[in-house]
Amino acid sequence: MAKVALAIHGGCGVMAQLDLSDAEWTAAREDLARSLKAGWTVLSAGGSALDAVEAAVVVMEDSPHFNAGHGAALNENGVHELDASIMDGTTLAAGAVSAARSIRNPVKAARAVMEKGDAVLLTGGAADQFAEKTGLAVEPQAYFTTERRVKALAAMKAHEASGTAAAAKESEKHGTVGAVALDASGHLAAATSTGGYNNKPDGRVGDSPIIGAGTYARDGVCAVSGTGKGEFFIRHVVGHEIASRMAYLNESLEAASDKVIHQDLKPHQIGAGLVAVAADGSIAAPYNTDGMFRGWVTTEGEIFVATHDQVFQLETFPA
Repeated sequence: MAKVALAIHGGCGVMAQLDLSDAEWTAAREDLARSLKAGWTVLSAGGSALDAVEAAVVVMEDSPHFNAGHGAALNENGVHELDASIMDGTTLAAGAVSAARSIRNPVKAARAVMEKGDAVLLTGGAADQFAEKTGLAVEPQAYFTTERRVKALAAMKAHEASGTAAAAKESEKHGTVGAVALDASGHLAAATSTGGYNNKPDGRVGDSPIIGAGTYARDGVCAVSGTGKGEFFIRHVVGHEIASRMAYLNESLEAASDKVIHQDLKPHQIGAGLVAVAADGSIAAPYNTDGMFRGWVTTEGEIFVATHDQVFQLETFPA
């Protein structure tokens, strides 16, 4: 079989290692592995990179451990507003939704927007209505809420009141999920989904649904999905910047990714990370925080998941 590769992230807003029990860390890693399995099942059967990244992201949207779908962050009014996008590196076709309030799996809605073809981005109530008309599952706001996000919102409001928001833990701020893939036909794709950051302004939209910023894929070059303070990913057009450095400066995926995360974004003093896969199947997953939920499957079929510095190699996918 031709080379295939897959990488995912569950956000760089990872708790300190002592903030969760061993059982909770194990559960989070198991969901990362399930996400990898979903994407890899598509790729290993000869399926498209586009189908693979969607499948991988759906698993993380359904998990309470990540800030997307079920378990998404709450804005300043205690409301979930969801963003997602997907991009096909073959044609540069893309779709996205932002500030949605009822779509169970925003990445599926982004895919539907892309396939309908008369828009790239739908927002707010229009995105929710589109998803429902398309036959996608919708949920009440309570479905997306978890105790962890309620506590994180309270913590951020306390920081705001005391003027210490800048000192908040990454886990109190933000998080995102995403996937990138290379399929057997040599095509690339990327997808990203998020609830944004805790206590964000009502109506705020970050980089996750912005093509070229939080999500980007171009055949022959790379696919990228980012996580971090989205305002700066938008300003630096992070996904496109990495692809451009590779295409125009002949930089490797690792060099281009590290340059953006560890140099370009450094002056802003923000948490940032990404996963990316190149046309040759090489994978990069740089981050500048204490940890980043992440996982990847190499072109040799080796499976890895990680949260902090320690990387776990799996013998096989979970049943």
